[in-house]
Amino acid sequence: MKVLLLFVLSLYMISCRTFSSSNADKESLKTFNGYTIGKLLYREQFNNGIDHWIVEKSASPHASVKAGSGKMVIDVDGGATVWFKEKLTGNIMIEYKRKVVVNSGSNDRLSDFNQFWMASDPNNKNLFTRAGVFEEYDSLLLYYVGFGGNTNTTTRFRKYTGDGQRVLHHDLTDQAYLLEANKEYTIRTIVYNGTTKFYVDDKEYFSFIDTAPLQEGFFGFRTTQSRQVIDNFKIYGLK
Repeated sequence: MKVLLLFVLSLYMISCRTFSSSNADKESLKTFNGYTIGKLLYREQFNNGIDHWIVEKSASPHASVKAGSGKMVIDVDGGATVWFKEKLTGNIMIEYKRKVVVNSGSNDRLSDFNQFWMASDPNNKNLFTRAGVFEEYDSLLLYYVGFGGNTNTTTRFRKYTGDGQRVLHHDLTDQAYLLEANKEYTIRTIVYNGTTKFYVDDKEYFSFIDTAPLQEGFFGFRTTQSRQVIDNFKIYGLK
């Protein structure tokens, strides 16, 4: 009986694992827009809180970041960045589902479905020292997409160069590239041999060939005054 209980408990613990690195995962045997998807490096199932994330936000009582039942909910009345703790390197694809909720919440606003990736701080080995104010990140080295920024009037791609410059490379204002309320999007971000790309529901929004590519760094969800729901976060290696 004890052996059976231990076996059942072990199965349960495996099923609750946040991270997966198994080459046997069936989802690693596919391609995406010409890229060969390799090993599943990380998978966040959002069942056990936010232990694998670092939250930078104001101390406002009207701002929270929570995870459970398979989803992360960012519900903030000001700026917030939610960093994945693991540093990423090499050729990768970041994938997740996300939506901006607009209903009756006090923070509900259709704007700022944003992200940082391959982020590092040239002046500090510890990246995680900020309080969510957007301008605090100007000194970092990173890639940035602001999807539906400026109250859902622009969708932009920038590279932050680590010296205060935020170089704008793409700026989309057509309605087709802006947000829809309560719509769940599938986002994929590619980093591959000096090129980074951003896809929304399999449509390529941005492609940037970097002459000084960022080859390692951290990923972060970014927003300001909004309520957003995220799930099915995965990171794959690319062959």
